[in-house]
Amino acid sequence: MDYIEVQIKITPYSDDFSDIVVAEIADLGFESYVNEDPYLKAYIPVNQFSERHLKLILSGIDRDLFDLSYTTNYVKEQNWNAVWEASFEPIVIGRCTVKAHFHKGLPRTKYTITITPKMAFGTGHHQTTSLMMEAMQREEKTLKGLKVLDMGCGTGILAILAAKMKAEFPVHAIDIDPTAVYSVRENAWKNRVHEAVDARYGDASLIQAGRYDVILANINRNILLQDMSTYSRGLRPGGMLIISGFYTQDLPMLIEEAEKQSLKFEYELVKDNWVSAKFTKN
Repeated sequence: MDYIEVQIKITPYSDDFSDIVVAEIADLGFESYVNEDPYLKAYIPVNQFSERHLKLILSGIDRDLFDLSYTTNYVKEQNWNAVWEASFEPIVIGRCTVKAHFHKGLPRTKYTITITPKMAFGTGHHQTTSLMMEAMQREEKTLKGLKVLDMGCGTGILAILAAKMKAEFPVHAIDIDPTAVYSVRENAWKNRVHEAVDARYGDASLIQAGRYDVILANINRNILLQDMSTYSRGLRPGGMLIISGFYTQDLPMLIEEAEKQSLKFEYELVKDNWVSAKFTKN
């Protein structure tokens, strides 16, 4: 699949301003992002790109703090490796190291995950992914032996971590992007958990009632609100929902919707105004 690369120049540049732009354009179908001061580079399949919709969203962003301009480039899929290899640094999140196959001589941690992201989101570098991984490690003793779903799995990093934490075989991973499903399968092989991770193409409609002990959903606020009832139905009594992909100011509305769906708020983790939150099924 070929992609459009949108280079959005942010003046003045900051990671916080870049996060604001990502949050605004997330629903347009962009699949991955690279921060290269002063640019945010966003990637979307050619057949999903609408410049009219992009212009509309960007024009609605408050310009009091920063200004925006953009250019577009056509990117062949095989060129993506050069993009992410140039910017992908290893990262340690708690007791877990996330790296690429070419990283050598890293400190040993309890868990090591090797990722080839390609066009799928999720290397652990974004605050939401690292927050999800922190929450999972906080629940490590609880996760062992439980039936886990990674909803909107991207590269499969959360599903792979759950498998390494000895969740019930197999961990399910679902994504609406076939590229992500392929990426999960490839990464599961690289991490020797290919028999413990089952990647499927689809959306939340695949979730069966009362099937899971744990649902992980790192998506975005609107999708989380839309699918909260489905997540709740998919959990067994006492099951947990761990979510991220939204800002601190969005947490109250997510708690309100979760409570309507018999989900009790337990705690949140915050990083750079991004949030991960845990709920339990009443």
